[in-house]
Amino acid sequence: MPTPAPLIDQFNRRITYLRLSVTDRCDLRCAYCMPERQTFLPRSEVLSLEELHRLALGFIDRGVTKLRLTGGEPLVRRDMIELVRALGRKLGQGLDELTLTTNATRLAEFADDLREAGVRRINVSLDTLDRATFARLARRDSLPQVLDGIAAARAAGLAVKLNTVALKGVNQDEIPDLIGWAHGQGMDLTLIEVMPLGEIETDRFDHFLPLSEVRADLARRWTLRDSGHRTGGPARYADITETGGRIGFITPLTNNFCDGCNRVRVTATGQLYACLGGNERVDLRAALRSADPEAALADALDTAMRIKPLRHHFDISAPGAAPAVARHMSTTGG
Repeated sequence: MPTPAPLIDQFNRRITYLRLSVTDRCDLRCAYCMPERQTFLPRSEVLSLEELHRLALGFIDRGVTKLRLTGGEPLVRRDMIELVRALGRKLGQGLDELTLTTNATRLAEFADDLREAGVRRINVSLDTLDRATFARLARRDSLPQVLDGIAAARAAGLAVKLNTVALKGVNQDEIPDLIGWAHGQGMDLTLIEVMPLGEIETDRFDHFLPLSEVRADLARRWTLRDSGHRTGGPARYADITETGGRIGFITPLTNNFCDGCNRVRVTATGQLYACLGGNERVDLRAALRSADPEAALADALDTAMRIKPLRHHFDISAPGAAPAVARHMSTTGG
C-alpha cells in the first residue's frame, strides 16, 4: 500500500500540527472568550470518542506529528482520558507529541493519568493570580482549583506552560508579577493578544493591549534576549536573564505570523477550519460517516489543503468593530 501523501497546502506549507477539540463546553465563562449565557452544542452533534480517535489517526497517517487536545475545556468531557490513552499509543509511531490546553480546574483529578498516557507537557490558561480579578474575569471563583491543578501537574512530572491573555485595564499591571511567579515555579509563560472571535458583552477594543507595548515595558524592567526556542506553535520567545525563565509572545494582530503556519483546527463536530481567523472549512464528520470513510477523509483533507488561506485578517483597530468570525474560540477549539 502506498504511503499517504503529506499534508501540504497551496502555499507549500507542510501541516504537521493538529489542534483537535473534544468539546465546546467549558466550566468557566471568561469575559473575553464567551458570553455568560453561552449556548453549547447538543451532545448529539459532537463526535464520539471513537470518531475523534479515527480522525486523529487519519491526520497522523498524513504526516501530523503533534496533536493538541483542546475545547472548550477538554477535561470536562466524560471519558476523555480514554481518548488520551488511545492516542498515546501512537507516540513514537508517527506521533511525536501529545498534549493539551486546559484551564486546570479539573487538572488535579487527571494529572497522573495524563502522564501515564504519554503526555509530557501541557498548556494552562491563567490570566491572573488575584482571586477577585479571576472571579470577575472568568465569572467563576475557581482560582484555588486552578492552582491546585497546576501543582498536581508539576508533581506528576508534567511540564507546565502558562498562557496569559494580555488585557488592558484588567491584568496589564500584573503581568510582571505573573511572569516572576511562573519562572519562580519553573514554568514558562506565553502572552497572547486578545483575538476578535465571537460576540461577547463587552468591546474587545477596550481591552486590546499590543504585546509590543508589553515587551517594551518588560525590557525596561529586565534583560530580554531573543530565543530560538520553538514548540511548533506561533509563539516567539525571549529569555529573561534576571528570572532565568522564558517568555513567549503570540501576536496575531500586531505581528502576523501566518507565513510559517503549520496547523489546522478541527472542532468537536468534525469541522476542519483551515485558519483560526477565517471561515474556510471542510466537513470531516460527513466524511467519517460516509459509505467509504477512508477515501472520503483523504479527499476532505486534500480539499482543506487547497482552501487554506495565506493569512488571517484579524482587525481590532476600531471600537465597535464586528468580530473577525462569528464563532467563539470555544467552538473552534482553543
